[in-house]
Amino acid sequence: MTSHDDILGRIRAATGTGPAAQADVAAAYAALPRPYLSAHHDPAGHDIVALFAERAADYRAVVERVAPSDVPAAITRVLTQRAAGAGPDRDDFSAASAEKSSRIPSGATAAGAAGFVVPEGLAGEWLEEWPESVALVRDVPELSAARLDELAGVVTGCAVAIAETGTIVLDHGAGQGRRALTLVPDFHLVIVRADQVEPDLAGAFARLDPGRPQTLISGPSATSDIELTRVEGVHGPRTLHVLLAG
Repeated sequence: MTSHDDILGRIRAATGTGPAAQADVAAAYAALPRPYLSAHHDPAGHDIVALFAERAADYRAVVERVAPSDVPAAITRVLTQRAAGAGPDRDDFSAASAEKSSRIPSGATAAGAAGFVVPEGLAGEWLEEWPESVALVRDVPELSAARLDELAGVVTGCAVAIAETGTIVLDHGAGQGRRALTLVPDFHLVIVRADQVEPDLAGAFARLDPGRPQTLISGPSATSDIELTRVEGVHGPRTLHVLLAG
């Protein structure tokens, strides 16, 4: 037994917080009446996907609802426009698609092409052959913060989304990448599947592994700390573009 264990043991003995006492506390907690609502939106009576789209847009995110089969073409269109310096285009895009390709450069972007970092696990699901104006960059080996800052943006999936708050949650698993990828670049394109949208916080957290790192994103990075003037892009992407699939 270490000194650390000895000290904690004495504290538990003195305060009645040993294993037996902890079991009693857990039983008493489980027996507490809970008449309050744990969820505000029943999916049977609410369109929670539409609610998520509305709440995310309230945070000044760009939100587009697309058919799952149209997601690859939508990604191509959005990144091409971003590379050209154009704003979001809400017009319907063509459903035509090219054959999927694993052509993702490692490290530097192609000459003259705007670079977007893509985490492992995303390319096979959503990405296609790209025009010359867009280069996809792998984070293998891990890119430095300075290199990430040079890129035009990042494309990721997500773990879950919350309709009540318009929040996207990343647990940095497959298709999401490490946290730095979604904090340093100025533009974040995120794909959210309709079946990933939960009505409320309780449902979302029930789907998450508490042992994984989690990043909650509600709109683009913004602060009003100085004279209540809203400034975007201070501690994260200035622009958040959501493709809501389904």
